[in-house]
Amino acid sequence: MRVKLLTTISIFTYQLSVSQTEKVLNGKVLSQNIPLNKVEVINKTAKTSTRTNEMGEFSILVRPKDSLLFFSKDYFFKRLKISQDNIDQNNIAVNMILRPEELDEVLITQISFPKVKAADENSTVRPKPAISNPGVYTGSIANGADLLAIFSLFMKKDKKAKIKSNELDFKKLAEATVPLDFFTNDLKITPEEKELFLQFCDADPQAKTLVERKNLLYTMDFLITKNKEFKN
Repeated sequence: MRVKLLTTISIFTYQLSVSQTEKVLNGKVLSQNIPLNKVEVINKTAKTSTRTNEMGEFSILVRPKDSLLFFSKDYFFKRLKISQDNIDQNNIAVNMILRPEELDEVLITQISFPKVKAADENSTVRPKPAISNPGVYTGSIANGADLLAIFSLFMKKDKKAKIKSNELDFKKLAEATVPLDFFTNDLKITPEEKELFLQFCDADPQAKTLVERKNLLYTMDFLITKNKEFKN
């Protein structure tokens, strides 16, 4: 009886040790069924990382309950909690959503059209040219507007345009306004984790609103909330 009990304990201990050993997890990152190249795949728990290849494929060592983060600047942040089923399957597919593209704003301040003076008694009236072939369409518009002249008004070199450049993003806002010790003392974020954490926060749509408001208290409260998500 004692031998059987020891054998059972030994088998259970072996299975437990095997389940806690890191195993290679293979997967593929896609967006609308298109493989994504050079996506950062980060094992936040083990603090290791890799990148996808041209086929969107990656391999990384994981354990059950590890937290994987997928990051690419043109796509929304993705997080995956690894389960034993993921490891057993060993062929996961991760779908990332493309960020909407923000177009530069062009503001036309003034358009001036040539002034036309009213006709007087000394004005010369030019007769309309006769239509050479009535009923036959030649591609021209009788009495039509000079589209080339109108288009040139929009294309003048001296038109004023306001183009957005070097926009302030959430990462720049946080680094410029939030005290450095707030990250280390209050959030317990190490310098190595700070870059990744701010990228994680920037993926939240609320971050754009905070950039517009530029309120330090709201920004710090947002960082505290996101830190709880980031630590899980």
